[in-house]
Amino acid sequence: MIVAASTECYGDLPLQDAIGRLIDLEYTNIEIAIHEDGPQLRPSEVAADLDRAIGICTDTRRLDVAAYDVRITAPGEEYYQQFGAICRLAKATKVVTLVVPSGELGTPFNEEVERLRRLVDLAAHEGARVGMLTTIGCLTEDPDTAVVLCDNVKGLGLTLDPSHYICGPHSHRSIDKLMKYVYHVHLRDSAKDQLQVRIGQGEVEYGRLVNQLNTVGYNRALSVHVTEMEGTDHMGEMRKMRLLLESLL
Repeated sequence: MIVAASTECYGDLPLQDAIGRLIDLEYTNIEIAIHEDGPQLRPSEVAADLDRAIGICTDTRRLDVAAYDVRITAPGEEYYQQFGAICRLAKATKVVTLVVPSGELGTPFNEEVERLRRLVDLAAHEGARVGMLTTIGCLTEDPDTAVVLCDNVKGLGLTLDPSHYICGPHSHRSIDKLMKYVYHVHLRDSAKDQLQVRIGQGEVEYGRLVNQLNTVGYNRALSVHVTEMEGTDHMGEMRKMRLLLESLL
C-alpha cells in the first residue's frame, strides 16, 4: 500500500498550488480532483482539450498520480462523452483508478446499474477501472446496496470512505463484506456525529482497516481526504495523517 493525498484537501486552490502544498508536506502520491464545480481541472475541460489536460496531469513535479476523482454534471450523452475523455486521460497518464459517485438515494436500481455498466465498459476499454464512492445520501450509504451494485456490474469496485459508515445512518453495520471490492480508499478521522474531526479524536480504526485490506491483498493507495476546519492547523493535520498512515505500513 502507498499513502496519497487528494488535491481536494486544498479544494479552493488551483491545481498547481494544491500540488505545491502537498509537496511541502512530503507526500509522494496524489489523487487529482476532476470536478466540474471545482477550480482545479474540470471534466468539460478534459473533453474540450485532451492534450492540454494530459499536460496538466503530467506536470506534477515528480508526484505519482494514484487516481482521478471524477464528478461530472453534464446531462445525457455528454456525461458519457466527458467520462470517456477522462478514461483516455487516464490511459495517457498511466492512471488506473477512477473514482465516481454512486447515484443519489431514490435513484432507480436498474437505472443505476445501467449507468455504472456504461462507465465500467468505457473505463475498461482504456485499461482503467471504476471505484464507486461510498457516500452518505447516495445508494452506497448502505453497505448491502454497495455489495449488490458491485455484484450486478462486472468489474465495478468501491472507493471505500469509512467515515460515511461511522457517522451515517448505517453506523451500526459491519463493513467487513466490502473489503474484497475495494479499489481505492479515502481517509480522514470521523465521529458518529461529525464527518470530520481532528486526527486522533475520532473513531476510524486505521490499524484495523489496514489489516483488513492486507487480508484481501489490497496493495494500492490510502488517499487522505482532509479538508480545512475552522480553528485547526490544516497543514499540521495533513502532516499528522501522513505520518500516522506511513507508520502503519
